[in-house]
Order: sequence, then C-alpha cells, then structure tokens
Amino acid sequence: MNILQKKELWNNFCINNNILENSAQLFDNKDLYVSTKTIGNQSQRLILNRSSNMEGLVNTEVNKIVEDFHHNTFLYDGLIYLMFFKKDNEIIPLYIGKAEKYGKQNKNLSYNLNFGNSRNAFARWGDNYAYHIGDLSAVVLPGHIDKYKTIKYSSWADKLFETYPSEQPKLKQEVFFWCKSWGKNDINIWQEYGEVKLTFLEYLLIGVASDVFPKDLLNTEGQNR
Repeated sequence: MNILQKKELWNNFCINNNILENSAQLFDNKDLYVSTKTIGNQSQRLILNRSSNMEGLVNTEVNKIVEDFHHNTFLYDGLIYLMFFKKDNEIIPLYIGKAEKYGKQNKNLSYNLNFGNSRNAFARWGDNYAYHIGDLSAVVLPGHIDKYKTIKYSSWADKLFETYPSEQPKLKQEVFFWCKSWGKNDINIWQEYGEVKLTFLEYLLIGVASDVFPKDLLNTEGQNR
C-alpha cells in the first residue's frame, strides 16, 4: 500500500469519526498565549491550563466508559485520543494515545478514568507528573525540578511552543484535541480487520500516521521507522 492509499485511510477514519466536528482546543489560550494555574500545597508549581471544552469532551466520553464498567455492559474498551494541528481542514496528527478501561489487575476501573472531580490523572491528560499536562508543564514552565523535564516532552514543547521555558508560553499555532470511547462497533481505520480492540486500534493508527506524517507525529513507539 502506497502513501496516497494510507493517507486516504487516515482521512476516511477522521471523517467516519467526525474528528473535526467533535474536537476542541486543547489549551485555554488567548492569541495563542496559554493560561496557567498554580497547584500543590507544600511544593507549588505552575501548570498549563486545558480548555473547558477539552475537559468537557473528556468527561463526556469517559462517563460512557465508567457507566459501562459499573453496569457490566461491556460496550467499550477505553478511550482513544488524538492531539493534532489543523491545516485547510486536514487533520495533522501530533500524538495518538489511549486510556484502557481496566487497571493493572484487569478487574478494577483504571485510575486514569476513575478520576471524579480530580485533575491529577484525567484520562492521561492530568496535572500530575507522569501525565501529559504535568510533564509538558515541567518543560514549558519555569520552576520545575530538572528530573521531571524529559526528552519526550521536550519534543512536544519544540513542536507546540515558540519558546520555553516561559511564564507566558505562546503556541506556534492552535492545538486541537479529540477523544472517543471506543466500542466494538466503531469504524476502524483499516476496515479489512473488522472490529478491533483499543490496543490494536492505537497500533494501526500510529502505524498509518507515522508513514503519512513522519515529520509531525510525536509518538516514538509503534512508528514504522
């Protein structure tokens, strides 16, 4: 399969899942300057703010999975998510990830989805270290301990922000976010496979996106390189 065919696969997946229509700005920002907040009691630190629409989207989709878990209806595997740029109504993928429904024991609801009103984990986009917003903030904003400034999120910062660290971080362009509670009847990117589990869906999406958008995708695992 050539690049044009893979790009058609990508575009069809985005259309079939209404990604443009159902996405939100990732960050709370004005004129591309991202707002921040201070968290922590004893050790306070600055954190980048997610947009309220992004948080609303995550809550809506995660609630479906939580209800599914508590009612044992087995409709969803977990959450698939995408961070991306827009270019002439085309979706340029930056990062593809997932949050599984079950925790490590494969029985309990995952901590990543069982967050209630907390924003520590927040479906992998939480404020704590070891989560996307917390670790990106460690690189982009001043005052964080060096051990939390990782190569992975330095790559994110290079892609997303004009300069860093900065108390007034400015995006290079608007960053968008999409997520969906993934179920057995949802339309996979490679329809020849039919119904696929969340883990395999993530693998296929990263594989296709890394071929079509090799200079944009920030995922390092699962790339066809």
